[in-house]
Amino acid sequence: MVDLGERVRGRRRPHQNLLTYYALESLLVGPFFPLLLLPRYLRYRTLRYQFDDEGVTMRWGALFRREVSLTYGRIQDIHLTSNLLQRWLGLARVQVQTASGTAAAEMTIEGLQNYDDVRDFLYSRMRTARGLVPAQDSPLGEESSDDLVAALREAAAEIRDLRKLLADKAGADAEEPDE
Repeated sequence: MVDLGERVRGRRRPHQNLLTYYALESLLVGPFFPLLLLPRYLRYRTLRYQFDDEGVTMRWGALFRREVSLTYGRIQDIHLTSNLLQRWLGLARVQVQTASGTAAAEMTIEGLQNYDDVRDFLYSRMRTARGLVPAQDSPLGEESSDDLVAALREAAAEIRDLRKLLADKAGADAEEPDE
């Protein structure tokens, strides 16, 4: 059985259904569809995704190359969107947001049919990068979580003892008459 990371990692190209989606969407503008289809065709032919241990990178462009790289630690939220036509073609958009000043997605991953796997992979890497979940390969595992639980229980017991001492001291101070 191949794990989630193995299914997503590596260099990826968009599925051919993305070109079909671009063509159908371009037809909606009527006689001007070649003006919209040409740049989308070039985007489809040059679009590449790279998922590695550091982050995700997206590259595209024929005349003017663009590249967007995000480390997993910068990712704030991930949204999955698809319209009726995209669902029919088995596609969706994975919108990756960071803490930038804009409300728009920093990166939109489109053209992949395993979009659920991509979203789950990005969420797991984001949580691991933030330290919310220990990495599977890291020395932190169940032993360290057991140690953490034990330390928290010990701290809670100490806090209960301190509260009891403070309550006893407050009771003793109330019984002493003021002179």
